[in-house]
Amino acid sequence: MPSKKQSSLSKLVNNNPLQHAGYLAVAKTRAKVLKAFSYVIPIRRPMLFVGETACDEICDMLINEGSTNVFIVTDAVLNKLGIPAKVTDYLDSKSISYQLYDGITPDPTFKVVEEGLRKSVDAKCDSILAIGGGSVIDAAKMIAMSQGNNCKPRQLIGILKARKPSMPLYCIPTTAGTGSEATLGAVVSDDKTHQKALSIDPRMVPLAAAIDPVIMKGMPAHITADTGIDVLTHALEAWMSVNASVETDYYAASAVKSVMQYLPMAYKDGGDLKAREEMGIAAHYGGIAFNKAGLGYVHAIAHQLGAYYSIPHGRANAIVLPYVLDLNRKASEKRLAELAKKTGMVKHGQASSGNGAIADNLIAQVRELIKSLNIDPTVKGMKTSDFDSIAKAAAKEVSDTYAVPTYMPASGIKEILTKIMQASEGRSGENKSSDKAA
Repeated sequence: MPSKKQSSLSKLVNNNPLQHAGYLAVAKTRAKVLKAFSYVIPIRRPMLFVGETACDEICDMLINEGSTNVFIVTDAVLNKLGIPAKVTDYLDSKSISYQLYDGITPDPTFKVVEEGLRKSVDAKCDSILAIGGGSVIDAAKMIAMSQGNNCKPRQLIGILKARKPSMPLYCIPTTAGTGSEATLGAVVSDDKTHQKALSIDPRMVPLAAAIDPVIMKGMPAHITADTGIDVLTHALEAWMSVNASVETDYYAASAVKSVMQYLPMAYKDGGDLKAREEMGIAAHYGGIAFNKAGLGYVHAIAHQLGAYYSIPHGRANAIVLPYVLDLNRKASEKRLAELAKKTGMVKHGQASSGNGAIADNLIAQVRELIKSLNIDPTVKGMKTSDFDSIAKAAAKEVSDTYAVPTYMPASGIKEILTKIMQASEGRSGENKSSDKAA
């Protein structure tokens, strides 16, 4: 049951100017609290192994730390492709026992996590190793924290709900996207409503992560594109955050620069190990950046599009990102211009231009990157009757969690949703005309 404060906050998310001013004051206060939290509560960094031997190295670490029975968390597709074999073969060679659970689904539900927890406890596993994308890693975090605290996953939803440390957790990301291997949160979906619930605790950060380009090279082009834009979104929202710092700026700018350079290369040639490795590092850096600086409206709206219309998270970000960049353009003009200069995104002869022109050019380059990756910009099945609920949920996520440069009333979010729906319908109409012509 929501608290009185949460209930009153939800009522503020409408078009009344006076009520929006109250919502704005509450949101800004919470942003300041979150900033203080990030400085007071230490957030550890996972030990990072990078390169073609990274999987072996992370296995050596968990063995040296005393693991004798590893619970490997992955999904059925990766298991069928034989991706975990690189790890299991190595563990076999070292005579280390393991149990493999491949039941993780995209946007894992509590039921999926609880099943993994039961299997790990029954097998008396003493460490958790995630091999997969963001969904797998988030599920592994929840399993490790629940087992370490002898509690149900639902009891961990919220901020600092755990009383004890997590089980030893290690991660091998197979996509360059979420950066979940570096973050202090995990997302789980409700089994019936598919609404996402968030658990946040610094002890949820894995002990180590392995960025192995060989593991990533089999990723299909469309997933490379979607997850790559997720990295870019993390970095851009962290950069524009009011809670950004010198530290988060370093990681955010590094991630943006790498994505702009290496994502097109990884998309065109999945076997380009240099591009894969650089994108893996960029994803990790993006995770570090938003760990402290936070995210914004792109993620808040994208989370709802995923819940309502089953849009993959990275693609949902790609759809929403240009609209939110336009929204933040005025408030973040100087910051975006600074980012363009730091990352080499200033066109020849434009260095002396004003911040506005440089910011506009950066936004144009982001749009062009998304277009070049052939990401489907449509959302099928959008209904205006959903917009009120989507807007309220997105606005609440922002006010509760993020420090954004520009706060919107629900009407602003609905305006973005309307533009997305109109663009989707226009695109659908174009495709039908093309089909008839053919």
